[in-house]
Amino acid sequence: MVVCTPIKCLRATMRTICPLKSPRHLKRRAIRQPTTRPKPRKWVNAWTKKAYPKQANTKTHRLTALPYRQCWFGAHMFIKMIPEIGHFALIIALLMAAVQAVMPLAGAATRRPLWMAYGQPMAVGQFVFIAIAYACLTASYMLDDFSVANVANNSNSLLPWYYKFSAVWGNHEGSVLLWSFMLAGWGCAASLFTGNLPRDMVARVMGVMGMVCVGFLLFILMTSNPFERLLPGMPQDGADLNPLLQDFGLVVHPPMLYMGYVGFSVVFAFAIAALMGGRLDAAWTRWARPWTNLAWAFLTVGIALGSWWAYYELGWGGWWFWDPVENASLLPWLTGTALVHSLAVTEKRGSFKSWTVLLAISTFSLSLMGTFLVRSGVLTSVHAFANDPARGFFILMLLAITVTLSLLVFALRAPRVSHKVGFNWLSRDALLLVNNIFLVIMTVTVLLGTVYPLILDSLGLGKISVGPPYFNTLFVPLTVLMCIFMGLGSVTRWKSMAARDLIRKLWLAGVAALVIGILMPLLYRGEWNLFVSLGIVSALWIVLPMVRDVFDKTRHASSFLAGVRKLSLAYWGMVLGHVGVAVTIVGVTVVSNYNIERNVRMSPGTTVEVAGYQFTMTELTERRGANFLADTSILQVQRGDSGSSFTMRPEKRLYLATGMPMTQVALRPGLFRDLYVAMGENLGDGSWAMRVQYKPFVRWLWLGALLMAFGGVLAVLDKRYRRTASTREAPKVASQDDSTQNSTQNGAREATA
Repeated sequence: MVVCTPIKCLRATMRTICPLKSPRHLKRRAIRQPTTRPKPRKWVNAWTKKAYPKQANTKTHRLTALPYRQCWFGAHMFIKMIPEIGHFALIIALLMAAVQAVMPLAGAATRRPLWMAYGQPMAVGQFVFIAIAYACLTASYMLDDFSVANVANNSNSLLPWYYKFSAVWGNHEGSVLLWSFMLAGWGCAASLFTGNLPRDMVARVMGVMGMVCVGFLLFILMTSNPFERLLPGMPQDGADLNPLLQDFGLVVHPPMLYMGYVGFSVVFAFAIAALMGGRLDAAWTRWARPWTNLAWAFLTVGIALGSWWAYYELGWGGWWFWDPVENASLLPWLTGTALVHSLAVTEKRGSFKSWTVLLAISTFSLSLMGTFLVRSGVLTSVHAFANDPARGFFILMLLAITVTLSLLVFALRAPRVSHKVGFNWLSRDALLLVNNIFLVIMTVTVLLGTVYPLILDSLGLGKISVGPPYFNTLFVPLTVLMCIFMGLGSVTRWKSMAARDLIRKLWLAGVAALVIGILMPLLYRGEWNLFVSLGIVSALWIVLPMVRDVFDKTRHASSFLAGVRKLSLAYWGMVLGHVGVAVTIVGVTVVSNYNIERNVRMSPGTTVEVAGYQFTMTELTERRGANFLADTSILQVQRGDSGSSFTMRPEKRLYLATGMPMTQVALRPGLFRDLYVAMGENLGDGSWAMRVQYKPFVRWLWLGALLMAFGGVLAVLDKRYRRTASTREAPKVASQDDSTQNSTQNGAREATA
């Protein structure tokens, strides 16, 4: 493989692919031609015979057709130079990111408004140029430009267009470009929606965002250039996209996940900017909360989509495998959940300021760590990319620099701007702190189970495997304890509350949760199950106290609807988020304990019964897809003896370009159960190995995640986050001493509110 620099690629492209002369020469030569037609030159013959065979003799054609020739030549050259345009766009974006990283911070330090104003236009320009680069890579995929190494290794001419579109991020180079594109998008959004904030605060936020962008753009240009050429010996066709990735899940899962990962960079930038400016007050938390909720909502949807994709694509029927890369996405979600609640306490009561900043730093650092684990190749996972020590070392250095500098700023500035705010241990403040502690313990549990085997292996101390038994054993009791405090916290008042009032509000909800949770397994399956009862009691304990709280808040209104309208969107976002947690707990509990699976041998005419459903194989057929051959089993499914029947069609596919077999499962989804059929191996004599499963309440897993995400988005739409800044927060350049004094005063006001 020959890797060309941009200048070499430009010369090679003009020399080998586009040998035609430039439009300037064409125009000069056409003007000089006489009226009587001489013997045409070779290049004129080759051109005119192909495009204009009937008018090649006239002077009129030679002069009027010239602009069309020039347009065709220009378009041809533009198409062949698309990768070089994308590469140069990345270089320009890097330069703009460097200006964004330096000038605003220098302006904030020296109190120069002109320098501080550089941050916002540089963020917008950087986003535009990275968008151009991303569009160029997408165009190379759509046009089957196999002279680009990335396209040749991950696409094929037979690949459907929608898979070509998603194949852009189905590899290491493209996924890092997508990451940078979304990072620039979040930075652009932050520059556009922070106009009412203090000027020095915006400058520091833009500067921190610029530093992060510089790191990732350097990573792309130095180790992961997606525009490398294969010239002059480019392949005739591509190697094709991995069949595992030829699915709709690739279209939606990585973008949502990356939006969540990268979104926490804005919160990280706000936290560092608040530390540098000395204003850890309620104002900065109010500015950071909507960005946190939105990033958390995206990450929640991304994790749920990944679980759903693995459920139906891998053919196992599982929805969470404690895969190391799955764990890497769960880590920032856990600390991000703690951050969402900690920001609420800091805004409302002015407490937990240093803790909130530390959570913001930890969440973004864990996002970077997840990137390192996936991109370095140190993990063996269905999600991980090929091993590349150079890339892994670069990301590890980026992670180390980010964590070190952030903690250094935290250590130097946090003690100077923090102050103590008192609260009673029977209050919402204390209960949210306890839940934060549980979330951090869960994070440490997952982190140790994921990283500890890697540390042992790297030190040559042996290899160990940490699997589901370890995680499940630790997560179940921690989740139950956290649910107890969630139920208490939803009805407890800020600052303090009498124990008698709390018992009066919760005793009925507690009794109802216990009774329903104990009886539900008996009514559903006729036998009692401890874990199912525990899960249902935990879920009901989350929901029923909130029902009581909604009743208390609306009972004095003229009507229930009038009371509902008076409650804020942030409150309803909290309610939906907690209901989503309860729904997910029910789904996890029921499907884990009541799942039914049978591995059987089936041939045409064979019938298998699973959970009261009759599965009958009627025939086996073959079909050809766009880039695969498939053996299809047609199953007639009937519930009981007289129930309605329907058809399921599982497939076993063989992809032509790679020769890789893949299982395409057949699903019959429902709100309360899924029927799941997957084809195994051909056993000969027309028989196939089949996996038939009955999965109750499995859809509640993803329904709960969607409710949580919708709750986060609803909280972002609250009117207090749309209000313009107050007069005392008007844009101005404040000194660090003034900012510190204002921070103390604002914190005192919040504490006495």
